[in-house]
Amino acid sequence: LKSGIDILVGTPGRIKDHIQNSKLELSSVKHVVLDEVDHMLDMGFAEQVEEILGFAYKKGSENNPQTLLFSATCPRWVYDVAKKYMKDEYEQIDLIGRKTQRTATTVEHLAIQCRSSQRAGVLGDIIQVYSGSHGRTIVFCETKKEANELAMNASLKQDAQSLHGDIPQKQREITLKGFRNGVFEVLIATNVAARGLDIPEVDLVIQCSPPK
Repeated sequence: LKSGIDILVGTPGRIKDHIQNSKLELSSVKHVVLDEVDHMLDMGFAEQVEEILGFAYKKGSENNPQTLLFSATCPRWVYDVAKKYMKDEYEQIDLIGRKTQRTATTVEHLAIQCRSSQRAGVLGDIIQVYSGSHGRTIVFCETKKEANELAMNASLKQDAQSLHGDIPQKQREITLKGFRNGVFEVLIATNVAARGLDIPEVDLVIQCSPPK
């Protein structure tokens, strides 16, 4: 940072720390990108983002940075907040249009109803049928407790490991590397794994309950 950089990628909290400690100076910023802007502004980061951008933006100035906002979902309130950072003639680029439920046509979707007490047994059978003994499966759970319990359940015939917010970052990376390399076949995760993972050749994705 001291010798100068072209691109800075960071979380709002850490960037704010560097600004407050006089280790980061943003007066010459030319472009600002907010990724996953709906989550960024919805998860309590809005104040931090506003504080950070306050260093680079001057009201009514023609020299403010170009601002780019990326999001998989854009509720109306996102656009309302966006107007604070963007010029009046901003452009909206929509890659989905009216097709709100667009999914890959090569993926088959199935819904199976069962009692909570039967879930582990049913999961074991589904994984065996659709993914086999060597295919890779990701199972999404609502809670960390549920993920841990399923990962240790004897009904799953394949090796399974859990991934959630209580697991330290270093261990998460080891777990993901093992899953990618086929060390174990079933990854049981909370929504901590819902974004930003690139794992090729996953045969089956199971959601233990309808996503909220």
